[in-house]
Amino acid sequence: MKLVVLADDSLKDELQAQSLPAGSRVEWISDPAYFSRHSDADAFIDLLFINEPARIGLLNSNPSLPVIINYVTGTLQELPSQFIRINGWATFLKRPVVEASCKDELIKNKVSAIFSAFGKTTNWVPDIAGFISARVVAAIINEAYFALEEEVSTKEDMDVAMKSGTNYPYGPFEWSDKIGLENILALLTELNKEQPRYQPAPGLVKEGIH
Repeated sequence: MKLVVLADDSLKDELQAQSLPAGSRVEWISDPAYFSRHSDADAFIDLLFINEPARIGLLNSNPSLPVIINYVTGTLQELPSQFIRINGWATFLKRPVVEASCKDELIKNKVSAIFSAFGKTTNWVPDIAGFISARVVAAIINEAYFALEEEVSTKEDMDVAMKSGTNYPYGPFEWSDKIGLENILALLTELNKEQPRYQPAPGLVKEGIH
């Protein structure tokens, strides 16, 4: 099995396994144009996916090939049927479970086998913006910004309280730095279109657009 993966150094470190099963290999690339050079691949993985026609065209060069994309904010509604969404936000690929959504039931087993090669299991979830865990984390970060505006505590103290009180790996502000506040804002903005409880805190909006 040959996998072609587009990733930056950070996401590469999160995804790659200590050792791949015999017969499996990964070609790590840094430019999406290089996808077209690997016609013998068994799957493409784009951890830096941008939803634009040119990128989709590069990934869809072989319509029979599974294409796994890191696409948290949007859905598969207007994407080719062989595209699979995963939650590849920074820190989430460290987990032993990968959240994924797929329109084509026939390729789920193949995708599960791909992530098994990386030492991970696949949790198939509905094709909704934010999956499950990203929705929860974005909401936590948003509430932390509301609390900050109300002068409940400092960023530093809230980070410590979250890690100590809930055993989360990061506090809300530490987590937003790792994920990228612009990503949190984009997801909250999308979710807020249908659910007012996701309305972004003013302080988060201010920081997220700079």
